[in-house]
Amino acid sequence: MNPVMEQAVKAKDLQELMAFAIGLGFDLFGVADVTPLRDTFLLEPATRDRFPFAVSLGKRLSGAVLDDIRDHPTAIYFHHYRQMNFFLDRGALLVADHIQKRGFRSLAIAASQIVDWEGQRAHVSHKHVGRAAGLGWWGRNNLLVNPELGSRFRLVTVLTDMPLEPDAPLERDCGACYDCVAACPAKAIKGTRHDFDHRACYETLKDFRKKGYVSQFICGLCVRDCRGPK
Repeated sequence: MNPVMEQAVKAKDLQELMAFAIGLGFDLFGVADVTPLRDTFLLEPATRDRFPFAVSLGKRLSGAVLDDIRDHPTAIYFHHYRQMNFFLDRGALLVADHIQKRGFRSLAIAASQIVDWEGQRAHVSHKHVGRAAGLGWWGRNNLLVNPELGSRFRLVTVLTDMPLEPDAPLERDCGACYDCVAACPAKAIKGTRHDFDHRACYETLKDFRKKGYVSQFICGLCVRDCRGPK
């Protein structure tokens, strides 16, 4: 196949895959070249090395649920968080199956599955993949910030060897917005992402769980107040 035809096939496959994912209800879709990230994956080397690309998929969180949060996570938010994980995992499985039926390898990575509790790490960092796929930039809150959704979304990842044209990371930042800094109950968010206090954040999450607000390590306050560029 000549290069022009090969590029046309890749573009067609990409558009078809994007349409399939959007049809499932996803709001964000991007493709990342993950070869620079694979050494960080907590997967068997033989498994991770099969996949040079990843499809990053995002779903908008409910504005009504987020706006219901005051100074701690709520039972409504907790339920929404769990249902969102179910949606993301189900959707990722369907996207992975769609790719497999096209004759390529694929591996859906769970939206929220910690495998290294001490380091609070999953098999794959959805944030890093999402950034590489052009879905957002690093915010002061240590989350991705999307131009339209802010941080009000969640991500899931499908690894694949399907030859897809990768997107480019967004070279942007939060500018003069410091809303997440004011919202953080742990005072963990500082001037830059590199100053983010992971320990303070985690201790506050443990405190929320100890007080019985929720039974999982979640907060939601910086997500609530990050609506993207003004």
